[in-house]
Amino acid sequence: MAEFFITRNDGVVELRFNRPESRNSLTFEMYQALEQLCQNASSVGDRVIVITAEGEKAFASGTDISNFKQFKSAQDAIDYEAMIGRVIGSVRACTVPVIASLHGIVAGGGAAIAAASDIRVGTPDTKFGMPIARTLGNCLSVGNLDRLVQLLGESRVRYLMLTAEFLTLEPLVQSGFISEVLESPEAADDRARALAAQMLTLAPLTLSATRDGLNRLAVKSLPEDQDLIERCYMSNDFANGVEAFFAKRKAQWRGQ
Repeated sequence: MAEFFITRNDGVVELRFNRPESRNSLTFEMYQALEQLCQNASSVGDRVIVITAEGEKAFASGTDISNFKQFKSAQDAIDYEAMIGRVIGSVRACTVPVIASLHGIVAGGGAAIAAASDIRVGTPDTKFGMPIARTLGNCLSVGNLDRLVQLLGESRVRYLMLTAEFLTLEPLVQSGFISEVLESPEAADDRARALAAQMLTLAPLTLSATRDGLNRLAVKSLPEDQDLIERCYMSNDFANGVEAFFAKRKAQWRGQ
């Protein structure tokens, strides 16, 4: 079964995640498909990108953890975070608007993709989180932390990360992270497509100038974070977290 589908309709291109059996956990191929879509949008005539997901339980639950079984060195972790950074950066730097239709669990890499999108619609069951302190014991790059702080506020991000809890719909709407709430995943997908169709009727230079201007306002010099990535990904705790996930047991954290 295909991990994702890409469809085009009169200037609107839709990327649909299609791994509902794993709550749409993201493979490297899925990340790369999104990156290429964003990088090539203008050259192939795409004017709006819509990201949706199959299944009732999740938009995307994060990176497929089987990928982490292959990690052997600090460079593997650094390369992974760099790859995620490129994907998220491609969404932010995309020459056309990106709309995400969210429902259910929005976590990890899925949360980062949602945060990088221009507009997010959701459903009453939408839950947003980065529960890595409970699941794997890795960390977010400083760039991803900064993006979450800009969207949700520092206090919410501290709560989110330090408790490993999920934010439910109310704070997501209050912060403006989710613009509209629809009654079902299907309704949210339809609304995202309708917003994309509406954008096709608007002045493209106004849209691009607005997005570029907002992105410039968000630019700042970020501190180095390689030592933080190595601290987490090269730890015994991270190896134990991956092992515990597949053994379906609770990880035992030792701070080592």
